Amino acid sequence: MSPLNVALIGFGNVGGGVARLLLEKSERLAQRAGRPIVLKRVVVRDPSRPRAVSLPDGMISSDVREAILDPQIDTVVELIGGTTAAHDVVMDALAEGKDVVTANKALLCTHGDAIFERARTAKCCVAFEASVAGGIPIVATISQGLAANQINSIEAILNGTSNFILTEMLAKRVAYQDVLAEAQRLGYAEADPTLDVDGTDAAQKITLLTRLAFGTKVPLSAFPRQGIDTLELADLIYAEELGYRVKLLGVAKRVGSKLEMHVQPTLVRREKPIAQVSGAYNMVRLEGDAVGSLWLSGAGAGAMPTASAVVADLIDVATGRAARTFPQLDLWQSHPPLPIQPPEDIERRYYLRFNVEDRPHVFAEICDVLGRHGISLASIIQHEVPEHDDRAAGSDAVPAIPAVLMTHRAREGQFRTADVELEKLACVRTPRVRLPVAD
Repeated sequence: MSPLNVALIGFGNVGGGVARLLLEKSERLAQRAGRPIVLKRVVVRDPSRPRAVSLPDGMISSDVREAILDPQIDTVVELIGGTTAAHDVVMDALAEGKDVVTANKALLCTHGDAIFERARTAKCCVAFEASVAGGIPIVATISQGLAANQINSIEAILNGTSNFILTEMLAKRVAYQDVLAEAQRLGYAEADPTLDVDGTDAAQKITLLTRLAFGTKVPLSAFPRQGIDTLELADLIYAEELGYRVKLLGVAKRVGSKLEMHVQPTLVRREKPIAQVSGAYNMVRLEGDAVGSLWLSGAGAGAMPTASAVVADLIDVATGRAARTFPQLDLWQSHPPLPIQPPEDIERRYYLRFNVEDRPHVFAEICDVLGRHGISLASIIQHEVPEHDDRAAGSDAVPAIPAVLMTHRAREGQFRTADVELEKLACVRTPRVRLPVAD
C-alpha cells in the first residue's frame, strides 16, 4: 500500500517525540498500520535552531503554507498550540483535503464547531486523542470501547502539574509557592503556569470529554471552575486528618435530566483509587450503564506519552479507522443537548475552615448562620490551644484559631447565601475556606 505522508507543524517536546517514534520505530508502525507512515516535512519558526532529534536533510523548513499545499502530504499534525495560528493551520489543511491530528485542547474548545464542520464538509477527519490526558487513550475509550454504554459520570484528574504540586505539598509539608518553583525546575510547570494551576486546562479537557460522552457542548463560563493556586498547606493536612486527600477534580455527571459539571479542588476519600494518584499522573473514572465503573490512569503529559497518543491517531488515519469513526462521534449535536445544572443547584457536602476568635459562643454564631440556611454539620475539629487571658489587653488581643467543619449535603446556593452572612461575623477572620467533598 502507498505510504501515509505526514507534515509535522511544530517541533517542541511533543513534536520531537512524534518524530522520534516515526523515524526510529518505522518498521513497527508500518506493521500495525498496514502501510508505512512517513514523516516528510517538519515546519518550525527557526530551522537553524539546534534540535534534540536529528532529521534528514531538507525535511525541516519554516513555510507552513508550502507544507499544507504539498500534494504528497496526506495528513497534517498540528502541535504548535494556541488558538490563532493553530486554527489557520488546521482549517487550511482541511480545506486542502488533508486529515488532521492535533493535541490542542484549547483550539478544539474555542473553534471546535467550525473545525469539525469543515472536516465533515471536506470528508476529512480530525483525530485528537492527545488533546486530553496525554498517553491515556480516553477519547478512544469513550467513543469506541464504551460505545455500548451510556456514560453517566466522568470524574477525573486531568492536570498533572496541579496533581504534582498537591502531592508534594502534602508529602513534604511545603507551601504552594515553593512546590510550584520545584515543578517549574523539573519541567512539570511552564514559566507561566496560570492555565494549569487556575483550573482552565482541566476545564477545557472536561468539556471535550463531556461533548464526547454526552453530546453536549459546554462553555467554560457555564460551570464552577477553581484552581489550586490559592490552596494552603493547612487544608491538605486537615483533609488528611479527616481521611481525605485534596485533588483538582473535574466532574461531569447526569443528575436527573441535567448535567452537573465543575472543576475544583475537592476532598476525596483516601481509600478511593483517584485519591491515590500521585505526582504528575492523571486518572479518569468513567461510569457506564453497562460496564459500571472503569478507571484509566497514566502520564497525562510529557513528550513521549503525548507523542504516543499522536502516533496512535496517525495509525488510525493510516488504517482508515479514523475515517470511519470520526463521522460517528457525537460532535454534531443532532439531538437536544443535556441542559447544564445551575451551579447554585449542585448538591454536595463541604469542608469549611474558619479562623475564629478564641472565645465563648463563636461556634453558636457560626452554626446559627449555617442552620438558618439549612446547612447541618457532620463534624467539627478544633485542636486544643493554650489558655490565655485577654481581659486586661482588651478584645483586640483575642487570638484567632483555626476551626474545621464538615457539613452534610446541601445546595451550593445555600452556601453562597450563608457566605454573605458569615463574612459579616465579627468572630470570623480571614482566611475562610470552603472546598467541596466527593462522596
